[in-house]
Amino acid sequence: MATITDINTLDLTKSYTYADYLTWDFQERLEILKGKIFKMSPAPSRKHQEVSFQLSLVVGNFFNKTPCSVYVAPFDVRLINYKKSTSDKEITTVFQPDICVICDKGKLDDRGCLGAPDLIIEILSVGNSKKEMNIKFDLYEENGVKEYWIVEPFQKSILIYTLQNNKYIGLKPIVEDGLVHSPLFPELNFNVEDVFKE
Repeated sequence: MATITDINTLDLTKSYTYADYLTWDFQERLEILKGKIFKMSPAPSRKHQEVSFQLSLVVGNFFNKTPCSVYVAPFDVRLINYKKSTSDKEITTVFQPDICVICDKGKLDDRGCLGAPDLIIEILSVGNSKKEMNIKFDLYEENGVKEYWIVEPFQKSILIYTLQNNKYIGLKPIVEDGLVHSPLFPELNFNVEDVFKE
C-alpha cells in the first residue's frame, strides 16, 4: 500500500482498518473507532495536560511497584473485530487513551497494546466529550476494559465505571474534596484535589 501524507485525501465516510492506519504519515492525530475516523485535537489544553501529568504521577507511582505497566498518550491500543460471516479477524479500532494500565504483558508489542487494557483513564477536553461519553464508553464495555475513568478537569470530578457481568456499573461521582478508590486495584487511592491542584 502507498503511504498517504495528506489527511484530506481520505474519505471520512469510509471504513478503515489498522492496516490502513499504518500507511498514514501526516501531522494530524486521529483514532479509528469501529472503522470510522475521528480527528483528535492537535494539542490538548493546558488544563488537560496539567491533570494528565498529575494523574500519571499518582497512577504511575502506584503501578511502579506492580507487574502492571502504565502508558500515556500517544500510545496505540488496537482492538480486534471478528467479521460476522467468517472467523477472520481484523483490527478496526485504534485509539490513544490518555492513560492506560495493562497487566497482561502478552498484550504488549512494539506497536503498543493489542487487546483491552485493564484500566483506561480519559480526560475530557472541549469538543471530545461526546466521543468519550458515548462511543468509547460502549467500545470499552464491549471489549472488556475492566475499569474506566472519565475525568472532567473543569468540573474537577472523576466518574469511575467498573465492569460487572459485561456491563459498566457507575460509582458515585467523586468531586474535588473526595477520595478516589479503584474497585479493580483496591490499594490505588488518592485525594482528588491532588490531581486538580492549580
